Amino acid sequence: MLLNVSERGPEHPTPAPALPVVLLHGLFGRARNLGFVQRKLATTRRTLAMDLRNHGDSPHGPMSYPAMAGDVLDTMEQNHANPAIVLGHSMGGKTAMTLALTHPNAVRALIVVDIAPAQGGFDRLDLPDNLDRLQFPPHLDLRTTNDLLRPYIASDAVRQLMAQNIRQGDNPGWAIGLKEILAAMPDIMGWPQLAPGLRYEGPTLFIRGETSPYISPDNYPTMQALFPNHRLESIRGAGHWVHADAPRRFTELVEEFLAGIP
Repeated sequence: MLLNVSERGPEHPTPAPALPVVLLHGLFGRARNLGFVQRKLATTRRTLAMDLRNHGDSPHGPMSYPAMAGDVLDTMEQNHANPAIVLGHSMGGKTAMTLALTHPNAVRALIVVDIAPAQGGFDRLDLPDNLDRLQFPPHLDLRTTNDLLRPYIASDAVRQLMAQNIRQGDNPGWAIGLKEILAAMPDIMGWPQLAPGLRYEGPTLFIRGETSPYISPDNYPTMQALFPNHRLESIRGAGHWVHADAPRRFTELVEEFLAGIP
């Protein structure tokens, strides 16, 4: 499956072309969620932010991490961006790890944001099972979209996240493959059963939010086994949406890491 791509840069190319960077958003997100870091990296690099399947403007279909990693690989090849440095947040991070483990030659370096190669990572969304059967009025704007979702979603942050996935104006509705996403939630919450013995030897950076529970010491042995050339950085005061909570420090860590990649 070929994914929708938002491409940017390089605005000031370096004498020796830098490797492109592929950016993968989290669950119920879209390419523009990583816009701040994309704009910063695009000053000197080609950047490709992708809508994962069932998200943004990409096609819909059954979800699994191997399928999503295959989508990213196909889209990289279609856009002549193989190999690349791959950065993924949350669900996008699990997709990026799966791609690196199964197609290591396509991933020159890996950045994983606030997620571990393990079960879990999305338990705080607390979405009702019947959200895909939500009845829409004839017209919606941003304010009425928020009012429509409030009885179903108590969290302001999660409600804002979901509001970006609703088609507003006349004839509103879900713009994403919500049924496919909800059906795949056990797989999205989990970690795929990959071939035994796989490991990614390339340089890897894990970035976690200090207040987020999604990378814990329990995960360290698996991280070391699968990604032996990794380091872990924690950003003080940041939560799961670490790139939004501390955008400048997050971008600093990413740029420092990229500077060390030949």
